[in-house]
Amino acid sequence: MYSLAIFLYQLLVIMVSPFHRKARTLLRGQRDAYRILKQKVDRNARYVWFHAASLGEFEQGRPLMERMRRLHPEYKILLTFFSPSGYEVRKNYEGADIICYLPFDTPSNVYRFFRHIRPEMAFFIKYEFWSNYMWACHHYHIPLYSVSSIFRPNKVFFRWYGRTYAHVLRYVTYFFVQDEQSRELLASRGIKDNVSVVGDTRFDRVIDIARQAKELPLVEKFCQGAKCVLVAGSSWAPDEDLIIPYFNSHPGMKLVLAPHVIDEAHLQQIEHKLRRPALRYTEATEEKAAQADCLIINCFGLLSSIYRYGQVAYVGGGFGAGIHNVPEAAVYGIPVLFGPKNKGFREAQDLLRMGGCFEITGQTLFNAIMDRLLSDRQLRKTRGAVCKDYITSNAGASDVIFNTVLGHPRQS
Repeated sequence: MYSLAIFLYQLLVIMVSPFHRKARTLLRGQRDAYRILKQKVDRNARYVWFHAASLGEFEQGRPLMERMRRLHPEYKILLTFFSPSGYEVRKNYEGADIICYLPFDTPSNVYRFFRHIRPEMAFFIKYEFWSNYMWACHHYHIPLYSVSSIFRPNKVFFRWYGRTYAHVLRYVTYFFVQDEQSRELLASRGIKDNVSVVGDTRFDRVIDIARQAKELPLVEKFCQGAKCVLVAGSSWAPDEDLIIPYFNSHPGMKLVLAPHVIDEAHLQQIEHKLRRPALRYTEATEEKAAQADCLIINCFGLLSSIYRYGQVAYVGGGFGAGIHNVPEAAVYGIPVLFGPKNKGFREAQDLLRMGGCFEITGQTLFNAIMDRLLSDRQLRKTRGAVCKDYITSNAGASDVIFNTVLGHPRQS
């Protein structure tokens, strides 16, 4: 039934691809995967395989890949993605030797994939549980590690109709889970001895990012002399509809706005709403930056470094599908605001409970919290320290995983 479902999903993607750009990109990337493997696989090399669904999972696997690269250069790294939003952004990542899409999880694709490459170990990040690929790892005696995985009672493995599918969990050599509830749920399926609670590798990643943060002279010049700088990252229109009116009426603050969508139409919408001097990053000079009140980041790759220039952060997405990366801002020791769609994000829930973050439900509450943070420097400092301490205290998962795996015997 599982393979039939995958086949039907593949057929659906093919059918909608003429009308759906992401589906076309996925199919093209999957076709190219075998060409990439054929051209780049070194038959004499030893490979470690990392699989991430998309960009977020990639960031969780990245600390392990970089440790592997640095400490064990005898291994080459194969990195696969399922989603175009991961592959298209990271297809030129220098930390992996081969990067390609993961073909659909059909038996024929799996056979063809392993005919090209036979890795010595595999890491599946967070939610990735592809039954046929996992069976193949078991069949070929390839240790398979589930990293930063997190389980909840509503997942298919723990529902009455998912008992048959839950057998895929048996193919995992070792689970490195994020929390105690995940361990308990696995135990309810008889999986006990090969599970450790180590936390989320994403905390290690954001600490690494903070240590390597780029110096951005334009942003530094822009921030000079401001009473308070709000950095709004990955914002959507509903977020901007809260932030911009407040910014327009508070001349003592400056705003760095990094929208999630940076197409021309959206940038013009933002500029139309602003009532104070604004400047796009790609058009900025230091002289212009010093005269602007709002700096619009209309390019990718800078946000994680920009947060360090702020005194308050706003992480977008909380009025849509869900908030974006809270630890990316919290690591710099600043209070973080976000919308109500945050219930599925453990770090957001923890920091709300601890007082480092603030949940925003509408304009009135946003205005009240920003008034407090703007006027009270000590409050910003105290709440920011909670965020930084939380990130620091949750770091270390990557080292635990790395040391455990390297000391783990190969399947026989």
